[in-house]
Amino acid sequence: MRGLYFIFFLLFIISGCYSYREYPVEYDYSYHGKFKKYKTFTFMENQGNDETMSNAVIKQAIKKRMELQGYRQKTSKPSLLVSYKIYFDSLNFRGYDQPEIEKWVKSQRIDEEYDARNYDLRKGTLLIQFYDLKQERAIWQGYATGVYGNIYFDNERQLKVAVRSILDRYQFLAQDFLKDKEFVIQEEINN
Repeated sequence: MRGLYFIFFLLFIISGCYSYREYPVEYDYSYHGKFKKYKTFTFMENQGNDETMSNAVIKQAIKKRMELQGYRQKTSKPSLLVSYKIYFDSLNFRGYDQPEIEKWVKSQRIDEEYDARNYDLRKGTLLIQFYDLKQERAIWQGYATGVYGNIYFDNERQLKVAVRSILDRYQFLAQDFLKDKEFVIQEEINN
């Protein structure tokens, strides 16, 4: 049990070291998501993004965040596929008004009704989506819009902050992550 407290303390300290200005974010999710059951991820290929510095920064920031939450990158049969895209034009986007995801996960009511909302997303929207490979459906998406104004995505720090701001809304650790860490810490204590 001490190991578990140690991990939470360590994560708290680490998160305090990374002060950044959070951007406004919206997110929505599928009522079919198994948010406490995912362990692995990989990136979707051919996302329509070119291989620019911006995309490399976004991909690396997502990867680091997923690994921090205990997910392992796995190319063969991962539980989550991750997609991201920067929209350089304004667009109409459908989202949903839903209960906070943490509140919904406690109830796991799949009979909840989706309350659709249309968003007018401005130029400079960053969208990150998670797909459940087994279910073949999107289970979560987060987006920061109007964040960059007229900046042409040449600021690495802004991209990292946008990714963190979005993924702060997805606070689920990989399945068995804490059990695995507690075992490692217990082994170190015993040796």
